[in-house]
Amino acid sequence: MSLRIAAIAALALAAPVAAQTAPAPGPADVELWRLDCGGVQVNDLNAFSDTLAYTGRTKRLVASCYLIRHGGDYMLWDAGLPEATIGAPVSKTDAMSPVLTTTIKRQLAQIGVAPEKIGRIGISHYHFDHTGQATGFPGATLLIGKGDFDALKAGKPGTSTEPLRPWFGGAGKSEPVEGDKDVFGDGSVTMLTMPGHTPGHHALLVRLKGRGPVLLSGDTAHFRENYDSNGVPPFNVDRAQSLASLARFKALAGNAKATVILQHEAADVAKLPAFPASAR
Repeated sequence: MSLRIAAIAALALAAPVAAQTAPAPGPADVELWRLDCGGVQVNDLNAFSDTLAYTGRTKRLVASCYLIRHGGDYMLWDAGLPEATIGAPVSKTDAMSPVLTTTIKRQLAQIGVAPEKIGRIGISHYHFDHTGQATGFPGATLLIGKGDFDALKAGKPGTSTEPLRPWFGGAGKSEPVEGDKDVFGDGSVTMLTMPGHTPGHHALLVRLKGRGPVLLSGDTAHFRENYDSNGVPPFNVDRAQSLASLARFKALAGNAKATVILQHEAADVAKLPAFPASAR
């Protein structure tokens, strides 16, 4: 055998071994920011109880959104109140009065993230305080529960495609999510089906290397007392599904030992570092 043939044969034998012993790529670095996406002054807290548990009570809710960096990819979770809300007076008589002082884009600019870098927008559900600034990111792929997607397309009562017009009637790419979805394919960010508040409502599980799992509620529950007592708002589309989703959410939180963030509860949102700091 010539030296040339012997060398080729040796390389051929070594190739499978090299392939078998090559180290697998490590998990992507994941980073999570909490964003200020507004608030809601609730002047009649019974708006969140179909058993009238909060008669005569008021509460200021926050409307939080979240930025997730997965390696070099960016995802926005929920899109807050519409920018047009900035400067609107707070009503002391309306059942609910929205409040907004800054925008998602302004906050992203503080950490050097251009809107064009947002590759995905995950929407927990179609309500206006979770979709309000989505149109500012028309190049992102919209991830939304299939039940909500179908309700929006059908124009069901309580829905509006206007806050999501790049993906409903525009050229934006959308992905209706049925069931759970492993967003990046490595288990680090998972949309969790939690129907009941809306037909396709989802929560989000983010696994951070240092801090551990963080469970973002969407509107599975709105505030801590509501969560602890399994309270159901009268405007939820399905009471039985709402209670089943609450049970699943709590079981997941316990089994994963996750930090629970109720997205409308200021004390829960404060568990994460104040922007522009992040959790990792």
